[in-house]
Amino acid sequence: MRCRTQGGVCRGKRPNGEECITAPTVMWVKALDLLLQKLQRSEIPLNKIVAISGSGQQHGSVFWKSGASVAFGKHNPFKPLHEQFTGLLSVADSPVWMDSSTTAQCRKLEESVGGAEVVVSVTGSRAYERFTGPQIARLYADNEEGYDATERISLVSSFVATLFLGAYAAIDWADASGMNLMDIHRKHWDSNCLNACAPQLKHRLEKPCPPWTVLGKISKYFCQRYGFSKDCDIVACTGDNPSSLAGMNLRAGDLCISLGTSDTVFAVVTTPRPSLEGHILCSPVKEDEYMAMLCFKNGSLLREKIRLGCTDGTWEDFERKLNDTPAGNEGIMGLFFDEQEIVPHAHGIHRFDGNDEALSE
Repeated sequence: MRCRTQGGVCRGKRPNGEECITAPTVMWVKALDLLLQKLQRSEIPLNKIVAISGSGQQHGSVFWKSGASVAFGKHNPFKPLHEQFTGLLSVADSPVWMDSSTTAQCRKLEESVGGAEVVVSVTGSRAYERFTGPQIARLYADNEEGYDATERISLVSSFVATLFLGAYAAIDWADASGMNLMDIHRKHWDSNCLNACAPQLKHRLEKPCPPWTVLGKISKYFCQRYGFSKDCDIVACTGDNPSSLAGMNLRAGDLCISLGTSDTVFAVVTTPRPSLEGHILCSPVKEDEYMAMLCFKNGSLLREKIRLGCTDGTWEDFERKLNDTPAGNEGIMGLFFDEQEIVPHAHGIHRFDGNDEALSE
């Protein structure tokens, strides 16, 4: 199977000419197959693993075709899982966090519920293009037939849990906070936001669950194919950003900077004060805490691009050239937004000389 992605994604065009960024859903399934095959060949005793959870790329969505759940218990343990995915998806390519083609759906969502401030106060964020609610609204607008054929919508995190569980897994509170669909205070889907995105959407989303929920035992497919114990628990998976907070064991007053595919700054708060800039998410570890976060889309992918264009391609040469540059670079600076940035809302490359005059190159 060849996915023909670049940097893990596919870039295409919407009917209106806007760029769309997706990932083949089955690619993630094949990645899981490869990972488990490597673990099986190692000396790790898979039969002694007592629980499995996971971290999934936030905002990405998976659309299960009507009747897909019937096939979960019929997977052949003698074949890789990705080879048995034919007919299980109503949409083959999953929208991912890099996509910014849903501006019209974002504005419609905000207008439908009473404005951006209302969306912020309920969901913790204003309507953002990469968030799952606007992405579902775009799918309904462009591909109503595909939406109608969908019986369940998963996030990447609950998709992984679904594979291991062999049944649909609920979306956890923390990852659901990045959808523009959940009331972060009541930790339930908000009916106004749901109705603004697509009809009968609540029926395609199971009630969100606490991030520490034990969803059930591992599917017999993984026991028979890889030797996992039938008593292995599957715990709700969450998004990559909430996982960072959990992994750093942050406490109120701590601040963390994460330099990843996107760059984030986040902290633990006990009294959420959502604003038009940034995000408030439910905590992945404590029911009465929240995660305050700023997210910058142009992170490591852009740094790698600059490394390849300005050095011999190695981080060592990148560091040498950086060290040879005087601190402050004599006032010359550049702002690089290859992708539509989140904070600030900007796009393009902007260079300035020491007198703050714009440079053409």
